[in-house]
Amino acid sequence: MSLEIMGKNAKNASRFLRNVSTDLKNNALKLIAEELVKNSDLILEKNKIDVENAVKNGTSVSMIDRLTLDKDRIIKIAEGVKKVMDLPDPIGKVDGMVKRENGLVIGKKRVPLGVIGIIYESRPNVTVDTAVLCIKSSNAVILRGGSDAINSNVAIANVMKNALKKAGFPKGTLEIIEDTSREVAKKLMTMNEYVDVLIPRGGASLIKTVVNTATVPVIETGLGNCHAYVDETCDFDMAIDIIINAKTSRPSVCNALETVLINKNIDELFYQKLEKALTDKKVEIRGCDLTCKKFKTATKATEDDYKYEFLDKIIAVKIVDDIDCAINHIEKYSTHHSEVIITDNYNNATKFLNEVDSAAVYVNASTRFTDGYEFGFGAEIGISTQKMHARGPMGLDELTSYKYIIYGDGQIRV
Repeated sequence: MSLEIMGKNAKNASRFLRNVSTDLKNNALKLIAEELVKNSDLILEKNKIDVENAVKNGTSVSMIDRLTLDKDRIIKIAEGVKKVMDLPDPIGKVDGMVKRENGLVIGKKRVPLGVIGIIYESRPNVTVDTAVLCIKSSNAVILRGGSDAINSNVAIANVMKNALKKAGFPKGTLEIIEDTSREVAKKLMTMNEYVDVLIPRGGASLIKTVVNTATVPVIETGLGNCHAYVDETCDFDMAIDIIINAKTSRPSVCNALETVLINKNIDELFYQKLEKALTDKKVEIRGCDLTCKKFKTATKATEDDYKYEFLDKIIAVKIVDDIDCAINHIEKYSTHHSEVIITDNYNNATKFLNEVDSAAVYVNASTRFTDGYEFGFGAEIGISTQKMHARGPMGLDELTSYKYIIYGDGQIRV
C-alpha cells in the first residue's frame, strides 16, 4: 500500500474516531490485548528473526534487550493495554462553561489531534503502546518503526489491525509502514495534508532528522542526558541506592542516569562507597581530573561524555564547587529530560526545583520514575523534552487538543 493511500485511509478513519463511543474504544482495546496473547507464538517467531539479525549486525547487548520479546513480556504488554482501557476517556470533556454578558455560553471541549505519525526505533512494545494510546484518545495512527524490529512490528500491527476490524473500526485507524527506507520516512514527515502531528521516539540522530526535515508539526521526545547532583549533606546510602537504580536498572532507556555531579565538600567516605557500588555493578566511570584522583578505576572524561547519552553501563562524574556549579553544568549539557538532587538541605532542594529547567525534576528519588506508568497515566507515547503543547510523560490528555463550543440564542456582533 502506498503512503498516499495510508494517509487518505487514516484521515478518513479520523472522522469516525472523533465520534466513536468510549465503550467501542474499550472493546477494541480488550480485543487487542486478547489477540496479542493469543498470537504470541507468531509474534515471537518474527521477533526471533529480528534478534538474530541484531546479533549478526553486532548490536549491543543493551539494545538487543530492548528488542527482545518473550511470552512474559507480551503478557505484560497486553496488561498495559488493559490499563489504558481502564483509564478515563479524555475526549468530549468540556471545561469551564462561562456565560458572557451578551448571553453567549462558551466552553472548551477536548478533541483528538487527528492523525498521529510515530517514527521510532528498536522497541516492539512501542508499536502497541503508541497505537492503543492513539485509539483511546480517538486518533488514527501511522507507525513507522526501524528496520531492526520490522518483522516484530509488522506482526504486532497486523494482530492489532485484525482486532480493530473485529471491533468495527474502519481501515486506516492503524497503519504501519513496512518500507523502512529513509525516503519513505521523509515523505511521511511532509504529509501535511494527512498527518496532523509527528512524534519521533529514538536516538539523537533520529530526532534531529525529524525536527530538521518535517513540515508536519513535531513533538520532540526521548533524549535523556539525565543528571544527579549529590549535595554535601545527604544520606550516603540513599544517594548510592538512587544512583545505582537510576544507572543500572535499565541502562538503555531515556530516563537512565548518565552524569553524577558531586559537591567537593562531601565526606571522603562517599567516594569510596560510590566507587565500590558502581564497580560491583560493572559500571565504567569517566570523570574530571579530580574524579580520577578520588576514584581509582576512573578514566578521563571527554567533553562528549558530559554531552551525550551512553545508554550503557558507563557513567560520567564531575566534582563541582557547589549547587550553583551543578545547576550551571546541567543547564549547559542537559537535554531537559530528568534531573535529581540528593540532599538533606531544604533550601538547596527548593533552589534545585526552581532553577533546573527540565521536564521532571526530583528531590531524593530515582530518575527512572519518569515514565507514564509510574506517573499514573497507564502508558505513555513518549517523554516530551520540549515546552510547546506537552512536556514530560505524554499520556492520553497530551494526545488531545480542544475546540471552543459556543451556545447562543440569536446574538449578533455589533
